[in-house]
Amino acid sequence: MDTAHKADDDAITIRALEPADAQEVSALTGAHGTFEGTLQLPDMPVASRLEWLQKLEPHSCRLVAVAGERVVGSAGLHAAGNSLRRSHVRMLGIGIAPGWQGRGIGRQLIARLLDWADNWAGVLRVELTVHADNERATALYRSMGFEEEGRHRAYAIKDGRYVDALCMARLHPKPPQLP
Repeated sequence: MDTAHKADDDAITIRALEPADAQEVSALTGAHGTFEGTLQLPDMPVASRLEWLQKLEPHSCRLVAVAGERVVGSAGLHAAGNSLRRSHVRMLGIGIAPGWQGRGIGRQLIARLLDWADNWAGVLRVELTVHADNERATALYRSMGFEEEGRHRAYAIKDGRYVDALCMARLHPKPPQLP
């Protein structure tokens, strides 16, 4: 891996997102340079996301990347609804603070989430959507085993224009088998 894109392992700690992190994660999610790649809106109050971030989700895995005392990234795998028929699926969401993007933190977060999904949670399929113009994120997802499965035309409005989104998914590379 190119060292320019490798996070300083001594400076970054990946850990579970705790309810006390909600304020910082909400601020990160709404920050310029982060919200544009999501469905969040600019200039929304931090409080608009607190209830969801403080809620414990027993079938999800939510992580934060911390540098010193500051949350610089967050990512999660969330249940894909309440249907028993989709209980094997999780949706990936991720956000990295602008000054920390391109340093390998997203890769660390996703790797940790995929370990949880593959080895602990019985997840067969991880899905995500990504704006089609987000080439760096798309390349990261592809490098981690995600494949494009389709395109949503005019999926979201972003900076005054409609953007497409790619549907991507990764199937468990070695689903558990009985001995």
